[in-house]
Amino acid sequence: MSETLTHLDDKGQANMVDVTQKQVTTREAHAVGYIEMSALALKLIKQGEHKKGDVFAIARIAGIQAAKKCSDLIPLCHPLMLTKVHVDFSIDDANNRVYVNTMCKLAGQTGVEMEALTACSVACLTLYDMCKAVDKHMKIGGIEVVAKSGGKSGDWQKVAD
Repeated sequence: MSETLTHLDDKGQANMVDVTQKQVTTREAHAVGYIEMSALALKLIKQGEHKKGDVFAIARIAGIQAAKKCSDLIPLCHPLMLTKVHVDFSIDDANNRVYVNTMCKLAGQTGVEMEALTACSVACLTLYDMCKAVDKHMKIGGIEVVAKSGGKSGDWQKVAD
């Protein structure tokens, strides 16, 4: 793996990477993160009783929309034609957490890690927004890429901690 910072030109200035000559390949990235909350907030989610409505449905839509808008948020990201964005949730009762799992996919010349991370982050933020009336002390954490495939660097998967 190269130690070169690809978003800097030879003068050290910010630079959008030129991917014109890169091969079009199927690229996919998976990210995960969590939001930790009170037992009451988690119970309301599980029972579908939050006053703002279906918390997971809103957070899923927010995550999908965020992936599509990633290049508007992260300055040097390429605008991408995503072909699939998936946002899913799993509940960890023992730790009062909701895990957010995201996947972004396309056929293109650059990877989709940033889109998967952005989808995960915004889905977590939306869960916070939807639940903050019940718990103002929620904590978002653990957001990371856990797998990617395609492109010149090939496939990669995080080894379990």
